[in-house]
Amino acid sequence: MNVAQQYIDLYEDQKGVITTHSSGVMNAPRELALESFVQQGIPTKGLERYRYTDLSHVFDIEYGVNLKTLLPNYNPYNDFSCDVDDIESSLHFLVNGVYQGASETPNLPDGMLVGSLRKLTEEYPEKFAPYYNKLAGEKNDPMACFNTAFAQDGLLVYVPRGVEYTEVLQLISLFRSQVDMLINRRLLIILEDQASMKMLLCDHVDNDITYLSTQTIEIYLGKGARLEMYDLEETHNETSRINNVYVQQEADSSFLMNGTTLHNGLSRNDIYVDMIGEGADVLLSGMVIADKKQHIDNHTFIRHAVPNCTSHELFKYILDNQAIGAFSGRVLVERDAQKTLSEQSNKNICLTKSARMYTQPQLEIYADDVKCSHGATVGQLDDQALFYMQQRGIPAKEARMLLMFAFVDDVINTIRIPVLQERLRKLVEQRLRGETNKCTGCALCGGRTCNK
Repeated sequence: MNVAQQYIDLYEDQKGVITTHSSGVMNAPRELALESFVQQGIPTKGLERYRYTDLSHVFDIEYGVNLKTLLPNYNPYNDFSCDVDDIESSLHFLVNGVYQGASETPNLPDGMLVGSLRKLTEEYPEKFAPYYNKLAGEKNDPMACFNTAFAQDGLLVYVPRGVEYTEVLQLISLFRSQVDMLINRRLLIILEDQASMKMLLCDHVDNDITYLSTQTIEIYLGKGARLEMYDLEETHNETSRINNVYVQQEADSSFLMNGTTLHNGLSRNDIYVDMIGEGADVLLSGMVIADKKQHIDNHTFIRHAVPNCTSHELFKYILDNQAIGAFSGRVLVERDAQKTLSEQSNKNICLTKSARMYTQPQLEIYADDVKCSHGATVGQLDDQALFYMQQRGIPAKEARMLLMFAFVDDVINTIRIPVLQERLRKLVEQRLRGETNKCTGCALCGGRTCNK
């Protein structure tokens, strides 16, 4: 049977349950999304955008799906705490894609909303219906369509005009099940003009069950809005994540996204940024440390639609054993987007002959007054540098670790929260030393491992 067909049949059989346990705003685009998914199917390497990643095998498993949005008899607040020194944060939880609340009552500025996507779109349908699935629906990616058809809850963040949220909003996505589980989650983030905030996202699993998660994030940045988003993936070999991020930037807005994959099974991250207002800037940075048979594919697309915008991309991979990495970065400069500044860099190290890296940087330019550059390299550790360090008494293993750490340090430097930088440096060093080989709790914020 066609792999996609079992999910199409599931939707048709259970759509009453799906819609009953969600909101009208989330239900509105489901049928069209499913129709698009039916037409496209699950992506394989035959589709150009997925030429390095075949997703059919991760869907060809009998997963449980929590269509009634039940929460397990489990209190995550007892197992997670933040011990990053000097960081003011509010901690929120998704459990199997369902919003379970915050560790304590958030102290929110007037008019700001943070909480369950389902409940807030039920309470304010007219306010959020114009935003939900607008960006994802326009791109029509098969995996975003799949997510739109099945997602029933997630997180909604709304920051009103002129509000600066000074705490770091941390979202822990917890996967917890006794059977192989498919989890579909959705994030809707809206910052009105001159609003600003920082977000920290972390996936966590507490057992060796096979998990597949689809996630779609839609981000709207008004004029002069500023958003920093930091995303850590440190799960285990039986976890697959398909993540689609859509960003729309108005004039003079600023967006930073730093994504770090320290451990996983398969990851596919698609990031689309549409710069529609003059003076907008975006920085996308990513770091991958992979071994065994792990597979990480980052795909970015930045569209410069208007003049005087700036984009920077920096992605680095370290691949060991039989790990596979892929990076495809496309920058489109429209005819009217004069005075564009765009830089894109992808650098990679393969530590073994069996590791594979596929890189495809792309520039598509229709304006004539621009400064654009892109480049990619794939190589090995510098033997001369290793020899030089060993001559000065540094053991070979330590020298290799130091060179790898130095290689990715400029990606860590894109983080604009100093204490978070230092925390990630410690995690990266542990990973490079082989001390971290699967999820050990919310490593980024220092939560305890769940022992239940």
